[in-house]
Amino acid sequence: MYYYVKSLQYPININHKNPKLAKNIISQYGGPDGELSASLRYLSQRFGMPDQKSKAVLNDIGTEELAHLEMVGTLVHQLTDGVSPEELEKAGLGPYYTDHGWGVYPQAAAGFPYNAVSIAVKGDPVADLTEDLAAEQKARATYEKLIDLCKDDPAVVDVLRYLREREVVHFQRFGEALNGVQEKLYQRNYYLTGGNNNNNNNNGCGCNNR
Repeated sequence: MYYYVKSLQYPININHKNPKLAKNIISQYGGPDGELSASLRYLSQRFGMPDQKSKAVLNDIGTEELAHLEMVGTLVHQLTDGVSPEELEKAGLGPYYTDHGWGVYPQAAAGFPYNAVSIAVKGDPVADLTEDLAAEQKARATYEKLIDLCKDDPAVVDVLRYLREREVVHFQRFGEALNGVQEKLYQRNYYLTGGNNNNNNNNGCGCNNR
């Protein structure tokens, strides 16, 4: 069960319009490396984890990605709310306006809609967590590219920097989770057996590695 706090994780108060920036930023809403993909991926992968700690990590980060989805949607909304259709057309959002008006629709910057194919869920803890490490790095790289495109808009850059830093934290947490899962799955069991063993120097105690 989720408890919804009626405030953004990080405050966003954009008091100007910039549909050109919104066209690019929306990729982190519904693009292949965006927040919607991340949240659904992690919240689905958690069921295949071998212990409660790794499940908790995926549940926590997947939930936070929903908060980031809300933030990116807020950015897009504030940058386009009330912009005339003509201005949207000039910004390259004419087709978007035709289909969605001033709504916030999950799609990539290139215009193609969100596709669940971008969600990788293999049911293998090591494969899934390795995928998550790559996903966080791709999201970080995308935010850095967006920051490059928004350098003249410090209010937007401030939000994007916050989101980028959270991707770095997520990467670190997934690395810790992967180490823990690998230790759990691949640990070797040692058994002591009585009697003499001429092939070892264990003083009559043989250690079998299984």
